[in-house]
Amino acid sequence: MIRGILGKKIGMTQVFDDEGRVVPVTVVQAGPCVVVQRRTAKRDGYEAAQIGLVEGRPARKVTKPLMGHFEKAGVPPTRFLAEVPVDENDEAKPGDAVLVEIFEADEPVHVMGTSKGRGFQGVIKRHGFKGGRATHGSMFHRAPGSIGAAAYPARVFAGTRMPGQHGNRNVTVKNVRVVRVDPERNLLFLKGGVPGARNSYVRIIKAS
Repeated sequence: MIRGILGKKIGMTQVFDDEGRVVPVTVVQAGPCVVVQRRTAKRDGYEAAQIGLVEGRPARKVTKPLMGHFEKAGVPPTRFLAEVPVDENDEAKPGDAVLVEIFEADEPVHVMGTSKGRGFQGVIKRHGFKGGRATHGSMFHRAPGSIGAAAYPARVFAGTRMPGQHGNRNVTVKNVRVVRVDPERNLLFLKGGVPGARNSYVRIIKAS
């Protein structure tokens, strides 16, 4: 079977479990998706399926090579394409639908998305540095401090934590619990938060 689906993050809310406890959840519009290409171990070296997220609005500015890719599969162009793993003996083929029914409540999943971009930030926000004393005459508040030695080795080591771009990177959150599945509205309720802003795309893969 296909072990993943694509979706769009709707936002966060809270639901009540069977014992009446409040559970914070992220609502994801998971699918419907369509299989665009099947990867096989014999031809590609691994088992996977390239799927596209079917949305209400059509894809724009589709390049000619990509348009040919969709026409070969016999499916309309989609805005979001990604690969998800499949079982070795799965018979998924281009044009098949991938729906949220492949998931069940209480099963663990891995969620992959792009984190919110925070722009250029200092070491306190980017790396969680403590900073200096915020007292009169301190002259050291939010600076990173020493970043290397003087005479030897007379350089800054690669990987030194410094100010720079914060966020806007691929993030994977593992073993997120599925709280509820709504097949009628193609909704997936995941416990806690997942990477990305509202309306950002995510990829959800079965953990087991």
